[in-house]
Amino acid sequence: MMNEVQQSRLDLRSDTLTLPSAGMKDAMAAAVLGDDVYEEDPTVKQLEDKAAGMFGMEAALFCPTGTMTNQLAIKAHTRPGDEVICDHLAHIYRYEGGGIAVNALCSVRPLQGINGRISAGDVRDAINNPDDIHQPPSRLVALENTVNRGGGGYYDMAVIEEIGALCRSHQMAFHLDGARLFNALVETGETPEQYGRAFDSISICLSKGLGCPVGSLLIGKKELIGKARRQRKLMGGGWRQAGILAAAGIYALDHNIPLLKEDHRRAREIERIVKQYAPVAEVLPVATNIVMVRPAGGLPAAAFVARMREQGIYCVAFGNDLVRFVTHLDFTDQQLAQFEDRLKTGFMQG
Repeated sequence: MMNEVQQSRLDLRSDTLTLPSAGMKDAMAAAVLGDDVYEEDPTVKQLEDKAAGMFGMEAALFCPTGTMTNQLAIKAHTRPGDEVICDHLAHIYRYEGGGIAVNALCSVRPLQGINGRISAGDVRDAINNPDDIHQPPSRLVALENTVNRGGGGYYDMAVIEEIGALCRSHQMAFHLDGARLFNALVETGETPEQYGRAFDSISICLSKGLGCPVGSLLIGKKELIGKARRQRKLMGGGWRQAGILAAAGIYALDHNIPLLKEDHRRAREIERIVKQYAPVAEVLPVATNIVMVRPAGGLPAAAFVARMREQGIYCVAFGNDLVRFVTHLDFTDQQLAQFEDRLKTGFMQG
């Protein structure tokens, strides 16, 4: 039999763990459907038009995952043999299965930014001489906002605009992995339109903090989205009555964005609690819904995670010395209180 702790798991491994709310399920059940491969699903079209309109961009493409939307963008912006510039912590470089090499046949120039964020100076120094035949052409700069492995930190818009101007002056494309972009927007007060003006393409994820069961969107110009649609089909990503999933996305964009602020508040409380009751040497600055901690005393991340799990708290190791907690829509204030109680009686006594 499971004990009480096992029965009341506090799962903070990822915001992908969110489940559709009752209102979202109702919207899904009521969705008008068609065949999206034929571009005849009205709810998919509604979602794509809505997302493109939010960012002031021409078109959007609904896809199963953020990895797919990122990879489609990279493929559309580049030619085989080109080089992609990004931070060394970037999701497109670390967590997409080597897709840049496999799908776009491009190399990567990983830069050493600050907690996953690079500057215009970093990019300027990394651009290859286009007349040097020994070097791949620098074709694309990709940012991640917020930065997953960087503890959920976000860019200043002035930095983004400076990098964008640099890209334009070198005839390079500019892509945003905005898997958690709305987490940044609710903190900064910036608008999606500002991002639409800054980037050539943007990927946003609906199945993280926004609470959808499946789905991401690639947003950009019609020509780029047309290329991406063809590549999506080549990758096996064409889907049929996808409107049942698109309806969840529409509901999330209409209702769930303001709720992200609550996730951020709870993340800051987790930062306070782990500093007070857990053996941590460092907590990366908490800006949004991600809390990255470095265990104290040389305790391996895997061992820290195991001790947390003994208290019914689920987190995830990032390498040997970092542990990640992520707040989300399904993590409540009541669970937050349980989190603190368990650390008091768990780590403090252990």
